[in-house]
Amino acid sequence: MTIKITLDSEYVNNLDISPAIKVISQLLEEDAVASHEQQLSFDINYSLEPGDPRELSEIPELRLWFVRLDAKYPWLPFLLDWKSGELARYSAMLVPHQFSAKEGIQYNPEALEIFLMHKIFILGDWLQEQGISSPSRLKSMAQMLGYELDDALFEIFA
Repeated sequence: MTIKITLDSEYVNNLDISPAIKVISQLLEEDAVASHEQQLSFDINYSLEPGDPRELSEIPELRLWFVRLDAKYPWLPFLLDWKSGELARYSAMLVPHQFSAKEGIQYNPEALEIFLMHKIFILGDWLQEQGISSPSRLKSMAQMLGYELDDALFEIFA
C-alpha cells in the first residue's frame, strides 16, 4: 500500500512541512513505521511558469523544502518507495546533480558519496533503535544509488 504526501506550491514556498509531519506522525503514533518500509511517495504539484524547462529537483524552493524535511526526519529514506524512484528523487533534492539527455540524472560523485554514508550511519543507528536488522537494507539502499558496501563496514559500527 502506497502512502502519499501531497505538496503544493504554498507548502513549498512557506517551507511548511506539515503535510509530511501529519503522515509520518501518524505512523509513529501507531508504532507502524517498520510495517510501512518503502511505501511512501510524494505527489508534488508545484506551479512552474509556462515553458520553464526545469525538473522539480532543479527548483531551489522545492529543494529547500526537502532539506527541511530531511533535517526533521533524517531516517526518511527507510519509508520511501525505492522501486518507484522515490529514493532517487529524494536524493536529487538533497545532492547536487545535473541532467543528461542520454544518461539521465548525474549526481556530483563526492556529494552523493557523502550523502549516502551520512544516511547509512543515521539509518544504521535508527534501525537498530527500532529493533530492525539493517545491513541488507542498507546495502540495498547503497546499491540503488550505485554503490556496493562491504560487510566489514557494518562490523565497524555494529
